[in-house]
Amino acid sequence: MADFTDRYWESRDGLRLHYRDYAAKKGQPGREDRPPVLCLPGLTRNARDFEDVAGRLGGDWRVICPDMRGRGDSAYAKDSSTYNLMQYVDDVSLLLEAAGLDRVVIIGTSLGGLMTMAMAMTMPQRIAAAVLNDIGPQIELAGLERIRDYVGQGRSFSTWMHAARAVQEIQGQAFPHFGISDWLVAAKRSMTLGSNGRIVFDYDMKIAEPLAEIDIATLSDLWTGIDGLAGKPVLLIWGALSDLLSAETLAGMQQRLPGSEAITIEGVGHAPSLGEPEAVSAIDRLLARVG
Repeated sequence: MADFTDRYWESRDGLRLHYRDYAAKKGQPGREDRPPVLCLPGLTRNARDFEDVAGRLGGDWRVICPDMRGRGDSAYAKDSSTYNLMQYVDDVSLLLEAAGLDRVVIIGTSLGGLMTMAMAMTMPQRIAAAVLNDIGPQIELAGLERIRDYVGQGRSFSTWMHAARAVQEIQGQAFPHFGISDWLVAAKRSMTLGSNGRIVFDYDMKIAEPLAEIDIATLSDLWTGIDGLAGKPVLLIWGALSDLLSAETLAGMQQRLPGSEAITIEGVGHAPSLGEPEAVSAIDRLLARVG
């Protein structure tokens, strides 16, 4: 795993938030002048989700991987209503200011992709390029209901093997090719050892409260975010088994983003890990277009 530095920034409501900073190598022409890669994780995930991406890109690129409020090593919100899309975007805007970043390449998975679209609506000049990983401005109800079913359950486990089996129960349909070693990795990235010695999911269970009230019809405004990405290098990644992003929505995104690249990861659902060979090659092609 590539070396990183743990850093922190503060939200507008006083939360201490954490990010991993994988620095670019010093003394290599052009390396330090590139816009950093900002990796934004899914709803229940954290900075550890991008260990493989950062391990591969770190050194050539500076890679920033935040834990959003209520996840990982970031503080939990006092008010659960702040677990919402625009609050996350505000938190990220303050991260960019704190880290002195004018422009970034964003890799956004699921919720991270929604954040990317929202940022493209409000601060498009900060986005040099974007990867939207299995997410679009229109979410399929079946996928949203599946997520609502498991988020916030607060289960705990006595061993990592039990934890891995629990993650398999939740995500098995999306990754039918995974073996137990893959599920152990997934568990260790999404869970942590709790204060009572049991293994728990590494997020505030209260993130489920605003999720229950989301009306997917209101997300249609995010098409404006897709328009805000026009003219930039954009990569659209779709898991062929996805229940959150449809082929129709993907086609609509491509139509609004001429010049974007779209790839399909066969045999994978929501959301591709970005370690798939097709995803690795496509991310490399995107980064080669970044000025």
